[in-house]
Amino acid sequence: MNTIYSKYFTNNSKLLAILIDPEKQNMQSIEKLVSSIAQSSIDIILLGGSLSSTSFDDVIINIKSRCSKPIILFPGNSLQLSTRADALLNLSLISGRNPEFLIGEHVKSAGFIKKSKLEVIPTAYILIDGGVKTSVEYISNTQAIPNTKNDIAIATALAGQYLGLKCIYLETGSGAKYSVPESMIKAVKDNIDIPIICGGGIKSKQEVEEKWQAGANIVVIGTAFEKDPNFLLEF
Repeated sequence: MNTIYSKYFTNNSKLLAILIDPEKQNMQSIEKLVSSIAQSSIDIILLGGSLSSTSFDDVIINIKSRCSKPIILFPGNSLQLSTRADALLNLSLISGRNPEFLIGEHVKSAGFIKKSKLEVIPTAYILIDGGVKTSVEYISNTQAIPNTKNDIAIATALAGQYLGLKCIYLETGSGAKYSVPESMIKAVKDNIDIPIICGGGIKSKQEVEEKWQAGANIVVIGTAFEKDPNFLLEF
C-alpha cells in the first residue's frame, strides 16, 4: 500500500515542505501562496500552528482546488484537525515534560482520528533552542533543549524511536533566530534509524541544502516565506 509515509518519509530523497499557519494568513493570501507552491519544487504542505482553534476544512478545500501537493496536518492542539487532509503528524512533544502535549491532546483527538480514517504518522517532536522564546515553547510551557547539547538531543530522539514513533521532528520554532545546527542533525542521524524532519529559523536555500546534507530527510520552511513571498522563487 502506497501511503504518505512510505512515499515521502521512508526513501532517501531530500524533500522540502512548507508550513502554512491559517492564523497568520487570510484566504486571499493563502490562495496566492498556493498558486506559487503549485509551480515550485515544494513536495509537502504542512498545515497548523500554535494558536488556531478552528477546523481547517475550508482552508484545505481551497488549497486542494489549486494544488495537488499532499496536505499533512501539523496540529498545535486537538482542535486543528480535518478529515480532508491526506495525513496527520501525531506529535508528541518528547523534549518537554508537559503531559498535555505528551498524551493529553492525543486522548482528546483519538476518537475523531479513528472516525476520520486519516493516515496517522506518530512523530517525536523535539524542540531545540533557537535563540528566542518561540510560540510553541510558550504555549506548551516546556523548555527547549540547548542547541549545544547533542547528547541530550540524541538520547531524546532514541527514546522516541524506542517508543515506536515513526519519525523525529527537530524544531526551533516559528520565528526562531537560529535553525537547528547541522552538527546536531548529523549527530541524531548517526544514532537513529527513522527519518528526520527539520524546521524553524531557516532563512535561505543554502540553509535548506545544509540541513539535507547533515541528514534531514524533510526540511520545513515557514516564517521565511511569510516575511518574503518571493522566497519560494528560490526553489
